[in-house]
Amino acid sequence: MTEILVRDATEADLAIIMEIYNDAVANTTAIWNEVLVDLQNRKEWFAARKARGFPVLAAEMDGRVVGYASYGDWRAFDGYRHTVEHSVYVHREARGGGIGKLLMQELIACAASNGVHVMIAAIESENAASIRLHEKLGFHIAGKFSEVGTKFGRWLDLTCMERKVSG
Repeated sequence: MTEILVRDATEADLAIIMEIYNDAVANTTAIWNEVLVDLQNRKEWFAARKARGFPVLAAEMDGRVVGYASYGDWRAFDGYRHTVEHSVYVHREARGGGIGKLLMQELIACAASNGVHVMIAAIESENAASIRLHEKLGFHIAGKFSEVGTKFGRWLDLTCMERKVSG
């Protein structure tokens, strides 16, 4: 089995992170954006995450980045400062191999060491694989919103999951 290294992402990883992100935008309902981003956009996103002290992790296999994960503010009000929403994306050619789980486990560890109290996952409701993964990692369904988004000409439901990180 090929070893997967999860590490802090660097600016040198941003081109492949952009590729993974843009593939998710163009071909999945994991991201409800419809506009592809350029490298400058990913540089600004990365700098903003780092400025706020949020982790950006990269999963590397055979010297190549095959996934990334991060978290950021859940809501932009002071009272929510101990709650974060995360995102995890895996390269289309590496999905199903446990990379998302490894990234999530490391992201949860980062959250615990950074004083995060709760992590939120907002998942397109038909993404059963992501919902199962989150359940295996201690998340539970907190609620479901019906037809709150649209992509590819259809309405999408959003399943919200939560996990306490610290007591």
